[in-house]
Amino acid sequence: MSERSPTEPNQTDPEVTRLPWPEQYQALAERSQSPLLKAFYESGCVSADTPLRDVPMVALDFETTGLDASQHSIVSVGLVPFTLDGVQLAQARHWIVRPRLPLHQTSITVHGITHSDIDEAPDLEDILEELFACLNGRLPVVHYRNIERPFLDIALRWRLGEGIRFPVLDTMAIEAHLHPNRNPSRWQRLMGQKPVSIRLADSRQRYGLPHYAAHNALIDALATAELLQAQVWHHFGPETAVGDLWL
Repeated sequence: MSERSPTEPNQTDPEVTRLPWPEQYQALAERSQSPLLKAFYESGCVSADTPLRDVPMVALDFETTGLDASQHSIVSVGLVPFTLDGVQLAQARHWIVRPRLPLHQTSITVHGITHSDIDEAPDLEDILEELFACLNGRLPVVHYRNIERPFLDIALRWRLGEGIRFPVLDTMAIEAHLHPNRNPSRWQRLMGQKPVSIRLADSRQRYGLPHYAAHNALIDALATAELLQAQVWHHFGPETAVGDLWL
């Protein structure tokens, strides 16, 4: 596949992006030139009124060389398929991939992936068929959507010449919604009110979920899947329409 500039516009327009997600997928399937992306969109997207209990999901997590998708790269991918009723660990996948941009010591300190780990690692392009086999027909679930969506979009523009669009369930956004007053004022702090963290580990602790080591893409994906299950069962219920929570 030929490499193209990541600055090329996505093959969408305002009329498409205003459509409901299932219709967006149909329109994008017709426009896409990439067989992988065409198959992804043709696999479909559930309608907004689908109960969460009927939604096939996949927890998705990336470790990256930094936080800016336009300047940093993906170094590992974790995927865990699940539903509200259970996690399909046998279908979970984890890859370390070779970034197009160099590793920085700061990111090595965070995720522990070193130069020796990526020397023989595949490029993201080499695992795309396996990655999309896990994504197709499932709703991605992430903890902080400003990582997975933009990083995957730009990575695909580099490799396929097309970006990608999809809805997500964002467990961090759900926690932010549940704790709107999580950042107390100075006066409230003086009165003893403490801030509420919506980081993944801290959010899990509020639901009595076990502590997992952070910054491994597979473990974080599993942690995100379990957190979403807990959030739904504690605050919403399985009959909640997926369109009430997706972004």
